[in-house]
Amino acid sequence: MLFNSYEYLIFLPTVFLLYWYVFAKNLKARNIFLLLISYIFYGWWDWRFLGLIAFSSAVDYWCGIRLAVNSRQLADGQQQESESTANWKLPTACFKPFQGKNLYLTISLLFNLGLLGFFKYFNFFIESTAELIQTLGFQANIHTLNLILPVGISFYTFQTLSYTIDVYRGKMEATKDPIAFFAYVSFFPQLVAGPIERASNLLPQFFERKSFDYSLAMDGMRQILWGLFMKVVIADNCAVFVNQAFTNPGSQPASNLLIGAVFFSLQIYGDFGGYSNIAIGTGKLFGFKLMQNFAFPYFSRDIAEFWRRWHISLSTWFRDYVYIPLGGSKGSKFKSLRNIFIIFLVSGFWHGANWTFLAWGGLHALLFVPLYLLGKNRVNIGIVAQNQDLPNFYELGQMLITFSLVTLAWILFRAQSIAEAWNYLNHLFSSSILSKPEMNVRVYLFMTLSIIFIVMEWLGRREEFSIQRMAFNKPAVIRYGLYYGLVMAVFLFARKEQEFIYFQF
Repeated sequence: MLFNSYEYLIFLPTVFLLYWYVFAKNLKARNIFLLLISYIFYGWWDWRFLGLIAFSSAVDYWCGIRLAVNSRQLADGQQQESESTANWKLPTACFKPFQGKNLYLTISLLFNLGLLGFFKYFNFFIESTAELIQTLGFQANIHTLNLILPVGISFYTFQTLSYTIDVYRGKMEATKDPIAFFAYVSFFPQLVAGPIERASNLLPQFFERKSFDYSLAMDGMRQILWGLFMKVVIADNCAVFVNQAFTNPGSQPASNLLIGAVFFSLQIYGDFGGYSNIAIGTGKLFGFKLMQNFAFPYFSRDIAEFWRRWHISLSTWFRDYVYIPLGGSKGSKFKSLRNIFIIFLVSGFWHGANWTFLAWGGLHALLFVPLYLLGKNRVNIGIVAQNQDLPNFYELGQMLITFSLVTLAWILFRAQSIAEAWNYLNHLFSSSILSKPEMNVRVYLFMTLSIIFIVMEWLGRREEFSIQRMAFNKPAVIRYGLYYGLVMAVFLFARKEQEFIYFQF
């Protein structure tokens, strides 16, 4: 079910009323209800994959229980080395991944990563192997599988992994309530495209007795409205010109390709940032507080700041569960650089089974490394122009350079192949970049809307989302005029229902 669909327009208020007026007082009934409607929400796309998410939840719930039991045994001094392992002549260190609580973490890792690898990367590796064999001059007769990528699998597998890893590390206790755990994994607002919630933040909220918070709900409604504006008005309409630009770049002037690249930057931010705002806002309607996933990334002054503000739930996940365990920035420069490249390449590959995503991640690593070597990767921590209305010329230059670099990298992300990206870049950097773009009135209209969007983002950059406090101190006619204006824009500029870009990841 899409957030920008008429089905969801009926689904959300119905669930809201039932949640607060029928199930809110009984904690167990509330969680059963949330689990049920989350499965309906997910099954609306393809009911066959409900068994997959249920099985995934069951495996990690069981692993969490076993990790907790094993940890207690260790604390009580009851953990014994098994006789079968002791009788082996090889050193017992060889079997550490299969001993004690390591065994259950290994099961969780192998299951979740194996599940993700099979559905998302199986055909990629098969096809890449076939291409390599053919390059070497041999005949490759390798068959792929007609696999459907389950929506949200990259998100909910990482979410359950954070639970078992944190239980393993002793950072949180394993839950004994399967209903609450299953509801945590499948919580419908953020199930299919994040934010990737940590169990330590979201799971305890399923054990809280909630009462309706009017101010929180209204804040959620404003965030949903802004998310819909980002998706329906900005992203979906930018997509029309972007698709034209990327379809046949050789037949268009470079000025069109430049606008197409900039529009894709706006499209992917409006699409994914819009989804996150709708998800977080929907969570607030039910009394749940989800983590911020975007913090005005296009106002970043360097690539390091961009990654602290873009897809925050993913970048912090890789930081905490991959980068730091690898050693982070401790140790030699070589190891630190190795870890930086690993984290960016893995992040790129997480997005999809294509060499373009690896190249995109690698390019960002190359852009990040100079900042790290110069010790400037943590210079721009605060909000740009925090106490000023406008940035100074130096900050403006930093933002423009960073946005330009990010936009060029997005070409790799958008292209279907490395060859297609190279073709686009070749035509982009040509003499026709100074020519007048070939655009109709509708494109100019959406360029104007995009500028208005950027201005509103700038004015609201100190908040969680742009219109969170906008016009709060103004008369009601101005405040509600803003809201009604956004609603009208959503209905006036809405196109045929478009899936969110990150559904494919």
